Amino acid sequence: MDEKFVKFEDWEKTVPGYVKKDPLWESLYYRVALFLSDLVWDDCDILQKDYRARNNITQIMHSSGSVSANMEEAYGRGVGTPDYVRIIRISLGEVRETRGWYYRSRRALPTDLLEHRYMVIDHLISLIINLLNSHKSNLRKK
Repeated sequence: MDEKFVKFEDWEKTVPGYVKKDPLWESLYYRVALFLSDLVWDDCDILQKDYRARNNITQIMHSSGSVSANMEEAYGRGVGTPDYVRIIRISLGEVRETRGWYYRSRRALPTDLLEHRYMVIDHLISLIINLLNSHKSNLRKK
């Protein structure tokens, strides 16, 4: 199997049990965020080979890792609270930044890989927007 196109379902099987025990693991948006972070990690091997793309590595690693990190922080603040929603919005911004770093790295990455990564990112953006929308209606009722 070509590693750059590892299927989400196959990737999930490789995640250690101690991660899966966290209640946040039940959230698809969190699992996809962790998946994206692992994909970025692997893609940095390719970026490292092109000296022009090396400066992008730190940025794309930071933004992709911050997506799930912010979700973890938000969860710890209490699901549905105003602080939770604020931090999830930050997570959304980090996903969009990751998409931007992929674009800025496009000359060093294969087109088919980029298309796959954009598909994962677009799916994650959709999940986070749906999450935010569901909490907006909950916050209005209070």
